[in-house]
Amino acid sequence: MTIYIDVVFFENLIMNTIILIATGIILKQKIKWIRIILAGSLGAIYSIMTYISTLQIYSNLILKIILSILIIYIAYNPQTVKQLWKSILIFYLTSFVFGGAAFALIYIVKPQEILMKNGLFLGTYPLKTVILAAVVAFIILITAFTIVKSKISKKDMFCEIEVELNNKIIETKAMIDTGNLLKEPITNTPVIILEHTLLYDCMPKEILNNLENILGGDFEQIPEKIKQEYIAKLKLIPFSSLGKQNGMLVGIKASKVKIVQEEQENEYENIIIGIYNKSLTKRGEYRALIGLELLNS
Repeated sequence: MTIYIDVVFFENLIMNTIILIATGIILKQKIKWIRIILAGSLGAIYSIMTYISTLQIYSNLILKIILSILIIYIAYNPQTVKQLWKSILIFYLTSFVFGGAAFALIYIVKPQEILMKNGLFLGTYPLKTVILAAVVAFIILITAFTIVKSKISKKDMFCEIEVELNNKIIETKAMIDTGNLLKEPITNTPVIILEHTLLYDCMPKEILNNLENILGGDFEQIPEKIKQEYIAKLKLIPFSSLGKQNGMLVGIKASKVKIVQEEQENEYENIIIGIYNKSLTKRGEYRALIGLELLNS
C-alpha cells in the first residue's frame, strides 16, 4: 500500500483545524485563522514524524501532552494556568469525539487497505471520508454542548441575598454572574455588586448620590461629619467590562452576607459591596450581581 506524505499532512491538517475551531467555539474564544492553521500544521507534522520514525519517543505520553500545550498556546494563547488546562481538557474531549466519528465512518466505508503505525491510522479511504467525519463530529459536539447549556434553568441563574450593613438588612434578588471575578485588590476580598438605591436605608444619601465625585476625589458635597465617618470605610475597586476597560467602583465592607439558593443557605463574612450608581436591568429582574466563584467557595 502506498502512503503519500502530503495526503497524510493534509488530512491531519483538516482534522486538527476543525477540532481547534470547535474547541474555540465551545470556549468562546476568538478564532484567528493564522494561529489555528499554524497549530493544526504542528499537529500534522507530528503525525508525519510519528509515521516515518522508528523511534518510540514519538509515542511517548509526556511528549504528546507537551505537544497539546504547544498547540493550545499557538491557537489561543491562554493567559492563566486555569485557562490553559480548561482549553486542553476541551481540546482532548473534542479530539475523542472526532476520533470516534472518524472510526465509525471508516468502519462503514470499510476500506480494503488500512494499517496502524505508531498509533497513526492510515488507509486508502477517500479524503472526503475524513472531511465528512470531521463535519459530523463538529455537529454532534456543538449540538451536545448547546443541549447541555439549555438544560440550565433560569432559577439556577438567580439567588436571593441578604446583606447586613450598619445593623440594617438589605434583601434582594441577585444574578449569578460567571464573569464577575471582582475582588478588592488590597485584601483580595470578593465583591458583590448592588444598586446604590438599595443602600439608602443603610448609608447616607450624600455618599450614595455623589459616587462619581468621590471616585474623582471630590468630597465637597459630603458634610464633614459624614466624611470623617466614612472616608476610612470606603474602598476603591477597579473593574473591566465591555466598553469600559478601566472602570472604578466605590465599595464598603458588609458585616455579613447570606445567600439563599435552591433552599440552601450560606453565610459569608468579609464581603465587599460594590456600589453601582445605575440600574442593572431596565425592568428590575435583579438588583445585584454575585460571582460564581463566591458560591463555590
